[in-house]
Amino acid sequence: MANRKFELMALPYAEDALEPVISKETIRLHHGKHLLTYVNNLNALLEGTPLEALPLCDIAKQAEGGILNNAGQTLNHELYFGQFTAPKADNRPTGHLAEAIARDFGSFEAFQEEFQKKGTTLFGSGWVWLSATADRALVITQEPNAANPVQHGLTPLLTFDVWEHAYYLDYQNRRADHLAALWSIINWQVVEQRYAAI
Repeated sequence: MANRKFELMALPYAEDALEPVISKETIRLHHGKHLLTYVNNLNALLEGTPLEALPLCDIAKQAEGGILNNAGQTLNHELYFGQFTAPKADNRPTGHLAEAIARDFGSFEAFQEEFQKKGTTLFGSGWVWLSATADRALVITQEPNAANPVQHGLTPLLTFDVWEHAYYLDYQNRRADHLAALWSIINWQVVEQRYAAI
Protein backbone atom coordinates (compact mmCIF):
# COMPACT_ATOMS: atom_id res chain seq x y z
CA MET A 1 0.00 0.00 0.00
CA ALA A 2 1.28 3.48 -0.85
CA ASN A 3 2.89 5.52 1.90
CA ARG A 4 0.41 8.00 3.41
CA LYS A 5 2.91 9.98 5.42
CA PHE A 6 1.52 13.35 4.38
CA GLU A 7 -2.15 14.25 4.55
CA LEU A 8 -4.18 17.18 3.30
CA MET A 9 -4.03 19.89 5.96
CA ALA A 10 -7.28 20.84 7.65
CA LEU A 11 -8.25 24.46 7.14
CA PRO A 12 -8.29 26.50 10.40
CA TYR A 13 -11.48 28.26 9.23
CA ALA A 14 -14.67 27.50 7.29
CA GLU A 15 -14.51 27.37 3.49
CA ASP A 16 -16.51 30.60 3.24
CA ALA A 17 -14.71 32.45 6.07
CA LEU A 18 -12.46 34.46 3.74
CA GLU A 19 -15.22 35.82 1.51
CA PRO A 20 -15.37 38.14 -0.36
CA VAL A 21 -11.55 38.21 -0.60
CA ILE A 22 -11.31 34.51 -1.48
CA SER A 23 -14.52 32.72 -2.41
CA LYS A 24 -15.67 29.38 -1.09
CA GLU A 25 -15.43 28.05 -4.65
CA THR A 26 -11.78 29.06 -4.90
CA ILE A 27 -10.99 27.51 -1.51
CA ARG A 28 -12.65 24.26 -2.57
CA LEU A 29 -10.66 24.16 -5.81
CA HIS A 30 -7.36 25.46 -4.45
CA HIS A 31 -7.27 23.52 -1.17
CA GLY A 32 -9.49 20.55 -1.96
CA LYS A 33 -8.17 19.83 -5.47
CA HIS A 34 -4.80 21.48 -6.15
CA LEU A 35 -3.23 20.96 -2.72
CA LEU A 36 -4.68 17.46 -2.42
CA THR A 37 -3.05 16.56 -5.74
CA TYR A 38 0.35 17.81 -4.55
CA VAL A 39 0.04 15.80 -1.33
CA ASN A 40 -0.99 12.63 -3.16
CA ASN A 41 1.77 13.03 -5.74
CA LEU A 42 4.34 13.62 -2.99
CA ASN A 43 3.36 10.48 -1.12
CA ALA A 44 3.58 8.39 -4.29
CA LEU A 45 6.95 9.84 -5.33
CA LEU A 46 8.52 9.48 -1.87
CA GLU A 47 7.74 5.81 -1.40
CA GLY A 48 10.95 3.78 -1.13
CA THR A 49 13.29 6.79 -1.41
CA PRO A 50 15.83 7.99 1.20
CA LEU A 51 13.76 11.17 1.61
CA GLU A 52 10.71 9.24 2.80
CA ALA A 53 11.58 9.54 6.51
CA LEU A 54 12.30 13.29 6.48
CA PRO A 55 10.04 16.13 7.61
CA LEU A 56 8.40 18.13 4.83
CA CYS A 57 10.66 21.16 5.24
CA ASP A 58 13.80 19.02 4.91
CA ILE A 59 12.42 17.29 1.83
CA ALA A 60 11.83 20.70 0.23
CA LYS A 61 15.43 21.66 0.99
CA GLN A 62 17.01 18.48 -0.38
CA ALA A 63 14.78 17.12 -3.15
CA GLU A 64 14.98 17.60 -6.89
CA GLY A 65 12.61 17.15 -9.81
CA GLY A 66 9.11 15.91 -9.18
CA ILE A 67 9.64 15.35 -5.46
CA LEU A 68 10.86 18.93 -5.06
CA ASN A 69 7.90 20.31 -7.02
CA ASN A 70 5.32 18.46 -4.95
CA ALA A 71 7.07 18.88 -1.58
CA GLY A 72 7.59 22.58 -2.26
CA GLN A 73 3.98 23.10 -3.27
CA THR A 74 2.71 21.16 -0.26
CA LEU A 75 4.87 23.22 2.11
CA ASN A 76 4.02 26.50 0.38
CA HIS A 77 0.29 25.86 0.51
CA GLU A 78 0.35 24.77 4.17
CA LEU A 79 2.01 28.07 5.08
CA TYR A 80 -0.36 29.98 2.78
CA PHE A 81 -3.65 28.49 3.98
CA GLY A 82 -2.48 28.60 7.60
CA GLN A 83 -1.99 32.39 7.62
CA PHE A 84 -5.56 33.58 6.95
CA THR A 85 -8.55 34.68 9.04
CA ALA A 86 -11.87 36.40 8.41
CA PRO A 87 -11.56 39.87 6.80
CA LYS A 88 -10.73 42.76 9.13
CA ALA A 89 -10.62 46.48 8.44
CA ASP A 90 -7.24 48.18 8.92
CA ASN A 91 -5.61 44.80 9.47
CA ARG A 92 -1.93 45.19 10.36
CA PRO A 93 0.76 43.55 12.51
CA THR A 94 1.66 44.56 16.05
CA GLY A 95 4.47 43.87 18.49
CA HIS A 96 7.94 42.71 17.49
CA LEU A 97 6.93 41.89 13.92
CA ALA A 98 5.54 45.39 13.36
CA GLU A 99 8.75 46.86 14.79
CA ALA A 100 10.87 44.68 12.51
CA ILE A 101 8.84 45.68 9.44
CA ALA A 102 9.26 49.37 10.29
CA ARG A 103 12.98 48.82 10.91
CA ASP A 104 13.68 46.97 7.66
CA PHE A 105 11.23 48.65 5.25
CA GLY A 106 10.64 52.11 6.77
CA SER A 107 6.92 51.63 7.38
CA PHE A 108 4.17 49.05 7.04
CA GLU A 109 2.87 50.92 3.99
CA ALA A 110 6.30 50.81 2.32
CA PHE A 111 6.50 47.09 3.04
CA GLN A 112 3.04 46.51 1.53
CA GLU A 113 3.99 48.46 -1.59
CA GLU A 114 7.19 46.50 -2.14
CA PHE A 115 5.53 43.16 -1.37
CA GLN A 116 2.69 43.79 -3.82
CA LYS A 117 5.13 45.00 -6.49
CA LYS A 118 7.18 41.81 -6.15
CA GLY A 119 3.96 39.81 -6.42
CA THR A 120 2.66 41.57 -9.51
CA THR A 121 6.02 41.55 -11.33
CA LEU A 122 6.85 37.86 -10.81
CA PHE A 123 6.69 36.41 -14.30
CA GLY A 124 4.60 33.28 -14.65
CA SER A 125 3.65 31.16 -11.65
CA GLY A 126 5.15 31.33 -8.19
CA TRP A 127 5.09 33.00 -4.80
CA VAL A 128 6.13 36.22 -3.09
CA TRP A 129 7.45 35.80 0.47
CA LEU A 130 8.29 37.76 3.57
CA SER A 131 11.04 35.80 5.28
CA ALA A 132 13.59 36.24 8.03
CA THR A 133 17.31 35.65 8.02
CA ALA A 134 19.07 33.81 10.85
CA ASP A 135 19.65 37.17 12.59
CA ARG A 136 15.91 38.05 12.25
CA ALA A 137 16.27 40.62 9.45
CA LEU A 138 13.27 40.68 7.12
CA VAL A 139 13.54 40.18 3.36
CA ILE A 140 11.07 39.93 0.49
CA THR A 141 11.77 37.35 -2.20
CA GLN A 142 10.14 36.13 -5.39
CA GLU A 143 10.15 32.34 -5.72
CA PRO A 144 9.19 30.76 -9.06
CA ASN A 145 6.97 27.69 -9.37
CA ALA A 146 7.34 25.50 -6.24
CA ALA A 147 10.40 27.17 -4.72
CA ASN A 148 10.43 28.14 -1.04
CA PRO A 149 12.76 30.49 0.92
CA VAL A 150 13.94 27.56 3.09
CA GLN A 151 16.06 26.57 0.09
CA HIS A 152 18.06 29.78 0.67
CA GLY A 153 18.43 29.35 4.43
CA LEU A 154 15.56 31.72 5.23
CA THR A 155 12.54 31.25 7.51
CA PRO A 156 9.28 31.91 5.62
CA LEU A 157 6.78 34.09 7.49
CA LEU A 158 4.12 35.27 5.02
CA THR A 159 3.32 34.40 1.43
CA PHE A 160 0.99 35.38 -1.41
CA ASP A 161 0.35 32.73 -4.04
CA VAL A 162 0.53 34.15 -7.56
CA TRP A 163 -0.30 30.96 -9.42
CA GLU A 164 -3.44 31.73 -11.43
CA HIS A 165 -5.45 28.99 -9.74
CA ALA A 166 -5.19 31.01 -6.49
CA TYR A 167 -7.26 33.91 -7.83
CA TYR A 168 -8.61 33.40 -11.34
CA LEU A 169 -12.18 32.41 -10.38
CA ASP A 170 -12.53 35.56 -8.26
CA TYR A 171 -10.30 38.10 -10.03
CA GLN A 172 -9.70 36.74 -13.56
CA ASN A 173 -6.45 38.36 -14.76
CA ARG A 174 -6.43 41.10 -12.07
CA ARG A 175 -3.53 39.76 -10.03
CA ALA A 176 -2.77 43.16 -8.50
CA ASP A 177 -6.34 43.52 -7.20
CA HIS A 178 -6.16 40.07 -5.65
CA LEU A 179 -2.87 40.84 -3.90
CA ALA A 180 -4.18 44.15 -2.57
CA ALA A 181 -7.27 42.43 -1.14
CA LEU A 182 -5.30 39.76 0.72
CA TRP A 183 -4.06 42.16 3.41
CA SER A 184 -7.48 42.19 5.09
CA ILE A 185 -7.41 38.42 5.75
CA ILE A 186 -3.86 37.98 7.06
CA ASN A 187 -3.79 36.46 10.54
CA TRP A 188 -0.90 38.55 11.85
CA GLN A 189 -0.77 36.53 15.07
CA VAL A 190 0.24 33.47 13.05
CA VAL A 191 2.91 35.45 11.19
CA GLU A 192 4.16 36.91 14.50
CA GLN A 193 4.40 33.39 15.96
CA ARG A 194 6.48 32.26 13.00
CA TYR A 195 8.80 35.23 13.54
CA ALA A 196 9.02 34.67 17.32
CA ALA A 197 10.05 31.04 16.79
CA ILE A 198 13.33 31.98 15.06
